[in-house]
Amino acid sequence: MSLMFQPLRKYATFSGRARRKEYWLWQLFMIILYTVLGIWLVSTLGPLPETATADELMVQMNSAPAATWPMLAIALASLLLFLPSLAVTVRRIHDSGNSGWWILLGLTAIGSIVILVFALIDGTPGPNRHGPDPKGRPAPGY
Repeated sequence: MSLMFQPLRKYATFSGRARRKEYWLWQLFMIILYTVLGIWLVSTLGPLPETATADELMVQMNSAPAATWPMLAIALASLLLFLPSLAVTVRRIHDSGNSGWWILLGLTAIGSIVILVFALIDGTPGPNRHGPDPKGRPAPGY
């Protein structure tokens, strides 16, 4: 559980390495948080018509003063959690021995798949140029 909130303790620390477990627990926290905030937002809007267009939904959101608080909470959470999310992703990329600048590839469609692969593969055993192994494994002896 402590790994889930490790990115908050290392708020804007882009150096070092992050384990897969730390990265994925952070992603789980983000999914749970935004699901709860989304449920709060939808519950304040009341019943929504099945055939509503995006414009009609925006009019309903703007006409519901109670929706202001959940929308504000979503915006605030997005602003506050952007840097920790970015930092933990960079540290996860560092764990595979690559530069954190690879994160810019995530701005493209194919690059998102590359970032996903970096998040899924195991890090290099032992220390690399970004720091010691977060799992504490020794360097492989060849």
